[in-house]
Amino acid sequence: MAVNYRKTLISCYLGFITQAIAANFAPLLFLTFHNGFGIPFGKIALISSVFFVTQLIIDVLCARFADKIGYRKCVIGSQVFSALGLIGLAFLPELLPDPFSGIIISTVIYAMGSGLTEVLVSPIVEACPFEHKEAAMSLLHSFYCWGSVGVILISTLFFTAFGIENWKWLSCIWAIIPLVNVYNFSVCPIAHPVEDGEGMRIRDLLRVPLFWLAILLMVCAGASELSMAQWASAFAESALGLTKSVGDIAGPCMFAVTMGISRTLYGKYGEKLDLMKFMIGSALLCLICYITASLSGIPVIGLLGCIMCGFSVGIMWPGSISICSGKIPTGGTAMFALLAMAGDLGGALGPAIVGNITQSAGDDMQKGMLAGCAFPLILMISLLLLNRARRRNN
Repeated sequence: MAVNYRKTLISCYLGFITQAIAANFAPLLFLTFHNGFGIPFGKIALISSVFFVTQLIIDVLCARFADKIGYRKCVIGSQVFSALGLIGLAFLPELLPDPFSGIIISTVIYAMGSGLTEVLVSPIVEACPFEHKEAAMSLLHSFYCWGSVGVILISTLFFTAFGIENWKWLSCIWAIIPLVNVYNFSVCPIAHPVEDGEGMRIRDLLRVPLFWLAILLMVCAGASELSMAQWASAFAESALGLTKSVGDIAGPCMFAVTMGISRTLYGKYGEKLDLMKFMIGSALLCLICYITASLSGIPVIGLLGCIMCGFSVGIMWPGSISICSGKIPTGGTAMFALLAMAGDLGGALGPAIVGNITQSAGDDMQKGMLAGCAFPLILMISLLLLNRARRRNN
């Protein structure tokens, strides 16, 4: 039976690669938007905010309507929206009187696709009849990491070879992946994690104490990951004096590589490992990485802390989903949607907190990163409490 679902897995892998394109391509063009369209940096900063807010809204809507509309229609829609948004990014800024409006409209469209992908792909894989689902979930999420690496490296090579002024062509080229995946999701088998009508409702989930703990895990997982990921490039440039392109490769690109390695390793050997212990160890390593990056007086060691942080956060997001889905097997679409919303909330709040503290400390980025230690610390304490409860029950 598992062989029949290989097409489903491939479709889901490409879905997460598409999400990585949506999340990482436009930020590479922020300076180009500023220079080419004359958009102030204050407005450009809104692009990322609009992306995450749109994803949060889609997460909430999916919790209520995805089951009624159907997984196949929704996940096909995710790829259509992603493709349309990327194509729109190439054309709308020129077609509309205000280029910034064209960018924001495109961002909203592909963010809708990204949000749908985030909510639906995990339960689709969870419903596949595979053994060792925790490992399968980790391997699935590794494709977001490898997609991020590919977007950064291939885009950098494209801009070097053909010039940054031809970025619109690349935007259309990236849209080919979700367009191909529309067909994949149209023909692959798709199962539901629970039978129709048997999934828990939102108000029922909110009465389960374990679900609130899972929400906390996801918020901390998203904050731990994105607080470091979004500041890694700036740290590489400011601490080591690297150029923008080299800083992107040394910072966020290497962060994504180590995060992908962590998820791939667990995906391959996860059946031999205790997920809870692996996550506790990862949270401890993450805390050490934040402390190293924030307190080290040697720039290279601080950068190494940023890079290794990617390895430490790799298991947090998929691991938290696996723990919750294992403990609440009838959670259904609402559970996966709210978990995704919590992760996005952490991803929005974490970098903002680090950035505000950095500004309050006189633009001292290391002090901002020191504040980020709170996220892996809370995550580790929560996991230790959950592990203690598990031992008592056994």
